[in-house]
Amino acid sequence: MRFSDIIGHDDLKQRLAAQIDAGRISHAQLFSGAAGHGSLPLALAYVQYLFCPNRHDGDSCGECPSCRQLSELAHPDLHFVFPVNKREKRSGEAIISDNFIDLWREIWREKSGIFSLEEWSDRLDLGKTMKGMITAKESEEIIRKLSFKSFSSEYKAMIIWLPETMNQEAANKILKILEEPWDKTLFILVSEKPELLLQTITSRTQEVAVGRIDTATLERVAREGGITDAAEAHNIARLANGSLLELQALLRGESDEARQRSFELFCRLMRLSYSDQHLDLFEWADDMTALTREGQRQFFLNAVRLLRESYMLHAGLGSISYLWGEEAAFCRKFAPYIGNQNIETLVAEIERAMLQIAQNGSPRIVFTHFALTVSKQINRL
Repeated sequence: MRFSDIIGHDDLKQRLAAQIDAGRISHAQLFSGAAGHGSLPLALAYVQYLFCPNRHDGDSCGECPSCRQLSELAHPDLHFVFPVNKREKRSGEAIISDNFIDLWREIWREKSGIFSLEEWSDRLDLGKTMKGMITAKESEEIIRKLSFKSFSSEYKAMIIWLPETMNQEAANKILKILEEPWDKTLFILVSEKPELLLQTITSRTQEVAVGRIDTATLERVAREGGITDAAEAHNIARLANGSLLELQALLRGESDEARQRSFELFCRLMRLSYSDQHLDLFEWADDMTALTREGQRQFFLNAVRLLRESYMLHAGLGSISYLWGEEAAFCRKFAPYIGNQNIETLVAEIERAMLQIAQNGSPRIVFTHFALTVSKQINRL
């Protein structure tokens, strides 16, 4: 993948290329940003530029053997690590990324490197409760692979997608590698939640913040996706809020199942909270428990977004709202119940619950406590 294949981030791409041209290559880098911002394909484009012997004009050539191998995710000096798991695994069976590399290449080709953890979990067929992770065995494989000399390039590279899914033992082993790296070895951690990483890991990396894609670029993508009306393309681009994944969901229509499910759960929680129906809140918590971990995380992210938009409407800033359709209709009615008295507390409760779920807290306990806390806050107004 070349830099020219990456949507948006023109200044960042130029800066990354300039660093390589100047020989300023940090051995450990943290590409942080939401999946929809394109941090994973950007990391691959960076490696391709580094490996390419014929790079010019701020981009890899795309034609040499190295570039062709990288485009197929098959370069012998590039390794991938990502969260994995499987159903009905045998006792003592080692579950590592190499066992799923064909699935990884498959989803990469289909999605051009931009996909969510939920989409990857679905590809692994993990069901509702099982989640992928990076284990200590994976860390041992990283050490083994990188102990060999590079095959055809000057550098060896390891891209670790979602390092926040590492367990404690794996994180500690990765830390040892970062403390004493091999020469000409590059680690790129691609994280959506860098705050969940050990501080001792983040302190040893150079962060590359991959921000939202600008609205003008997303508007162009919307037109290329079949939106012919200029005003509609602009509105959809604004609603996507810098995310290609959100833009794709909007282009598919509001019937997107995951997005619709999160919206319905949010509406139900707020209505039950307003009416102080505690017994029904317990039932709501049970329904949340039935979701996959990624589905639960997506609910929280959408809840923060809808609370923010409701607060903006309450403050009279509807002109910069990123809502439409039934979301806009609900939040206009809900806005009077979100103000300075409770917005910070509600967002803090969401962040706390997200962290507890990420740390394998009991979903039933987490969501029951969360629902009751939200109910108290909504009634404060």
